[in-house]
Amino acid sequence: YLFLYFQVLKAFDYSSPWKGQEQMYKLDIGWPKIPEYFTGQTFCVAVDSLHGLVFVGQRGDNVPKVLVFSEEGYFLYSWNNTVEMPHGIFVLNTATDSSVWITDVGTGKYGHTVKQYSPSGKLMQILGTPGNAGSSLIPLQFDQPAEIFVEESGDIYVVDGDGGMNNRLLKLSNDYKEIWLAGTNGTGIGQFKIPHSVTVDPFGRVWVADRDNKRIQVFDKVTGEWLGFWSSCFSEDGPYSVRFTANYKYLIVAQLNINRLAILAAPPVGSIGDCVMVNTVQLADETKPHLVDVDMKSGAVYVAEIGAQQVQKYIPL
Repeated sequence: YLFLYFQVLKAFDYSSPWKGQEQMYKLDIGWPKIPEYFTGQTFCVAVDSLHGLVFVGQRGDNVPKVLVFSEEGYFLYSWNNTVEMPHGIFVLNTATDSSVWITDVGTGKYGHTVKQYSPSGKLMQILGTPGNAGSSLIPLQFDQPAEIFVEESGDIYVVDGDGGMNNRLLKLSNDYKEIWLAGTNGTGIGQFKIPHSVTVDPFGRVWVADRDNKRIQVFDKVTGEWLGFWSSCFSEDGPYSVRFTANYKYLIVAQLNINRLAILAAPPVGSIGDCVMVNTVQLADETKPHLVDVDMKSGAVYVAEIGAQQVQKYIPL
């Protein structure tokens, strides 16, 4: 019991390793209202801040693959069709509607694809060849695509390579044609070892969590040109996830093996310099934060934790 008690204490220890530093987030212990709805391994989370919805992708046998909650934490509904092994999830809001994009790294008949769904789970679009792992020679042939980011214009960014043959960042137009492609397998400039997460800032830069190279790499969104990288913040563990806060002042980065969220200062226009760690949120042991998303209205951070098999919500202070 003492062990459990200390584990609980640990889970609620939001103190930062730097003394005298203000904490920036606190755990919302009331989210979700009923955690028992998580019945598999929760790999990814995406926020529809326009409609106040939170989508969670989970894996497991005979579990619903997508769970939908309200931002208050109430379970609303789930769906399961045509999703095999969700890895990344993203919600796109446009003026007229919203859609949910999922990267599927399964090896069965639905896998190796990027799929677009309606919020209720109706399949609208499949990119890639379901069930066929691809080679980097063909743009729309994925091999374990890790994550996707879609701009309001419809332009799509895919990091393709959660351990498969491909290690690349691909930009597609809204009619799914290749605009540019960056990266091959390796440790050099612009190369990747498991590009795991991708996001875009308002200054025209694409940020990629280059997980096994323990760095974040940055590219020009128009040309695909390499702009720089950050590595000094990731000596202990590589970045698993990369998302901006609602005001674009900070980057939230999940580090799975050390159970930590790192909060990094986002550089303004111009040189990206090197990373500056502003704050951290230390999670309980074995939580294993995999991917995160940020509510761009409220600023809340949602963390999909494959060790704890739950999603947690952190509120900005």
